[in-house]
Amino acid sequence: MSLRAGLRIGLVGCGRWGKNILRDLVSLDCEVHVVAQDLESKSNARENGAQEILDALSMLESDLDGYVVAVPTTCHREVVEQLIPRGKPVFVEKPLTSDAADAAKLVELGRGRLFIMDKWRYHPGVNAIRDIIRSERLGRLRALNLRRCQWGSAHADVDPIWILLPHDLSIVLHLLGDIPEPLFATCLGDGDWLSALTVYLGKKVPVSIEVSSLSGQKERFLEAVFVGGTVTMTDAQPRHLLIRYTAQCGQSPEELELRDVDGSLPLLLELKAFLDFLRGGEPPMSSVEEGQLIVQRVEQCRKLALMQIDAGVTESPVNRLKQ
Repeated sequence: MSLRAGLRIGLVGCGRWGKNILRDLVSLDCEVHVVAQDLESKSNARENGAQEILDALSMLESDLDGYVVAVPTTCHREVVEQLIPRGKPVFVEKPLTSDAADAAKLVELGRGRLFIMDKWRYHPGVNAIRDIIRSERLGRLRALNLRRCQWGSAHADVDPIWILLPHDLSIVLHLLGDIPEPLFATCLGDGDWLSALTVYLGKKVPVSIEVSSLSGQKERFLEAVFVGGTVTMTDAQPRHLLIRYTAQCGQSPEELELRDVDGSLPLLLELKAFLDFLRGGEPPMSSVEEGQLIVQRVEQCRKLALMQIDAGVTESPVNRLKQ
């Protein structure tokens, strides 16, 4: 029997994503007590194996082993503030909050017990790229390029930038060990409600990130550029890394390698990590402090982009250099 079997978990929220969390927790032999308020969430909870379904957080038992929060981003602080005094670990969906002041408050309350569900830090392809960086097999890392584009957003409480950008910032954090300061950003949106944003961060290892909910084609793209070659991860090859070598690597520039990566699902892997922590193992990868850093960087990127628009600057510095 798995060491995770028998753990009693409180899940607050069982909507579009929460139902997947419930499904995976049940598959890991957990007893899951769900707080679900609307009819759709209650239906999701019933269909995916909830032990019990409760109308309010106050009805949730206080002696459960841990809690997972999957409510809208704007509700994170309110829910977490009610759970932290119970003294058990809490795993909250990203982003930690959509406000830096709220994030700072949760750091004070939840240090050591509050963790962020940054599933891309558990993605086998992302971890394979991190291994290549650390091994220096392709030499020095020169740049990171990331794109996350889709049509529309299922979230009504915050704009698409708050949903999309934290994913890529968590990948940057995972690969570099930090998130560099943003240098330039531009955006498309209606006032403060942004639908697309492009940002350039850092100088030592330049990072470019493009996120958009205005794209007719869904795309998830990560590219690490080294002295000795380039490693690419895309939706089109979900279980492979595409590696091309430069002459500096001692191999033919025409040589192409498709490297297999594990097909394990990141959500399941991050939930396993949280449950292992509840059994005395290592904590999940994203601490509340790292969650706060991501919130701060999102706010910085947004403000920088809006400042550029107000100033009439819509071109990236890269494009201006090409002229």
